Formats: sequence, C-alpha cells, structure tokens
Amino acid sequence: MTISCFIKGVLCADSVKLVAAETGTLIDKCRPSRTEGCSRSEGSYFLSALIFAAFIVLLPKPLHAIPLSNADVLRIGKKIWQNECNGTIAGLTSWNEGEDFASLGIGHFIWYPKGRRGPFEESFPKVVSFISKRGAKLPTLLLGTGEKPCPWNSRTEFLRAEHSTEMNQLRRFLTDTIDLQAEFLIARLESALPKMLAEAAPSDRANVKTQFERLTKTPQGCYALIDYVNFKGEGVLHTERYQGQGWGLLQVLEAMHGTSDAGAVDEFARSAKAVLTRRVQNSPPERHESRWLSGWIRRVNSYNGG
Repeated sequence: MTISCFIKGVLCADSVKLVAAETGTLIDKCRPSRTEGCSRSEGSYFLSALIFAAFIVLLPKPLHAIPLSNADVLRIGKKIWQNECNGTIAGLTSWNEGEDFASLGIGHFIWYPKGRRGPFEESFPKVVSFISKRGAKLPTLLLGTGEKPCPWNSRTEFLRAEHSTEMNQLRRFLTDTIDLQAEFLIARLESALPKMLAEAAPSDRANVKTQFERLTKTPQGCYALIDYVNFKGEGVLHTERYQGQGWGLLQVLEAMHGTSDAGAVDEFARSAKAVLTRRVQNSPPERHESRWLSGWIRRVNSYNGG
C-alpha cells in the first residue's frame, strides 16, 4: 500500500480512534461498505493529507523512552548485580534475616511464599513474566500458568534448599538473564517519570523532567537513574517519608537545578548523598539508620566513578 492510499483510507474512515496519544499511535476504525465511497476530489485529499501529517507531527512525543545499546544494558545490569549481590551467583538467591520473602536476581526482586504479603511490592513474578515474553526458557520451578508463589515458606526452608536441583536451576536462570533483568529495571524507570510528575508540585514538574532528561543522555546517567529507583524507589509514596520528607528519585531530582549535560551525573550523586543523609537524620532513633549510611554513600559514589 502506498502512503497516499493509506492516508486516503484513513481520511475516508468514519472515525479514527487515538489509543495512545503519548506515543502517537493510531488505530483506524473504518466501517467496510460496498456502496459508500469517498466523494472528495483528489485536491481535497491532498489538503487533508497535509493536515493529517501536521497532526501526526504535533502529537506529544514519549516522555520517558530510554535508548540504550545492548552492551550498555548488560553493563548496567552487571553494575546493579554488583551493588545488590556483590556480583556473586550465590547472591542472586537470597533471603535476608528477619524478612518474610526471598530476594532474587540482580535487583533483589521480592518473592513472597503462598498466602504471605507485606508492605513491599512483590516484583519477582513480574520479572519472570517479562523475561518469559522475550522468549527465555524458564526453569521447571517457574513453569505453569499464572504467578507462582515462592515454594519455600521460610528462610530456614530456603537455606536448607541451597544446593537443591531447584535452587541450582533458579541460579542458572538468573545468571543467564542478567540483560533481561536489566531491561525490566529500565522499563520500571521509564514508567517512573509520569508517576513523579504527577506527584511533584506543578511548579517543580518542568525542572524534574529537565533533570531526568539530562541524565538519560548518557549511559552513566541512565545507570544512576536505574540503580537509584531500584535502590530507593520513585519517591512518590507518602508512606515513604520521615518528618514529611522523602528519599526517592523524585526528591533527588527536585534538589537538582543544573543545565549542563556533562555535569548531570556529578550533581545527581551530590544530591542523592544529601537526600540519603537527610533521611538518616530524620529517621526514628530506634531504627539506627546511621549504620547503613556509609554503604549507601559508597553505592552512590559509583554513579560518577567516585
């Protein structure tokens, strides 16, 4: 089909439904008819085509697409693996003391046992679905329909199964899909910007978007964003506040005001360290959060190579 025929077909349609204004995706809803036709002249078609083309050009562009090469995606995935698991295969399957869930993969994605839920979002089943849709082979443990609960009901059971066939298959699966897990984290970041803009004060939204876009212009800036949102969240939940002040990605971006693309990552690291230090200062004394601050700062220093 030629472009002119396509445009003519669209313009003759009874209706055109905009299904994704943000990306400019159109689905035409032409009603087939053997008796009805277009009565416009070829000249009017040309004029209408120009109007249609102008309409397409003026459609809003995606706010949050993050273009990265396959090599950059894998590099970022390995950095996050180092941050969360010390870069070890054993660290890909963890169950921390005092927690009611397993922490799996490079992002320590949460997986709850059957009938168990907590205050944190369960993300591992979403990771599995994401990876499966990209054609990766799942281990037997993860096969079947629907979201599967964690088969180990406690940390004791989990540790006891450390060398089991199921656990070894799970580790191999997680090792073989580092790049796809990184893609999942990128997708999470892409969905974070609209959430942050909705939560930010109207007067701050343009600056938040500007700072986000400054960072997405380099792979190192993308790494900083992807890791921080996995590390400390988007900053949009009111439950994640001490004395009314949050510590997520939104709060880090709000404190930035630079314009140079070259200095974006350095400014982000400085802002993140200030936000995390403020969190510790605002935290309830009984939580003793100061014990974690040095580790958090080391992690943030990796954003700009410090």
